[in-house]
Amino acid sequence: MTEQTLIERLKADDPKAQKWLYDRYAPLFFSVCRRYLSSREDAEEALLSGFYKIFSQIETYQGNGSFEGWMRRVMVNEALMLLRKTQPLVFPGEEVRPPDAQDDFSIEAELSAREILELLAQLPPGYRTVFNLYVLEGYKHHEIAEMLGISINTSKSQLLLARAKLQQLLQAKGIHGR
Repeated sequence: MTEQTLIERLKADDPKAQKWLYDRYAPLFFSVCRRYLSSREDAEEALLSGFYKIFSQIETYQGNGSFEGWMRRVMVNEALMLLRKTQPLVFPGEEVRPPDAQDDFSIEAELSAREILELLAQLPPGYRTVFNLYVLEGYKHHEIAEMLGISINTSKSQLLLARAKLQQLLQAKGIHGR
């Protein structure tokens, strides 16, 4: 089935197309939701909300950009909305101006996806959210600032603080980046 055929069937509320889409993308999008939400139950709730929104608002997909990218944005937005409801997004050090430091963060050791999720779950919600949006989703600081209602400098400082905290967590595990 082509993507265009799938989209047409989804627009016609075809339950088989909906099931196929869910079965195909649920594992990927669950991991996206899980990166933002610390509890499995919240991630599942965001996932189901996201699929509901995809199915109910499929008419809004105009074909600009990839369909998967459009669905991913829906999932990220659902995860962020639930995060705002369940955990206040506190941005520690919000007033701190990020230092002009060279970005030398890297993970040279091989970590499993589960270990990475566990490390991300240890970050405060503000750090984790900005880190996910910037590093994993590819948003720019001005986009993150707009999405979260914060300043660009806050977004930048939260990313630097998240990376520093991740380095500390990795060092505690005996893994040293350069």
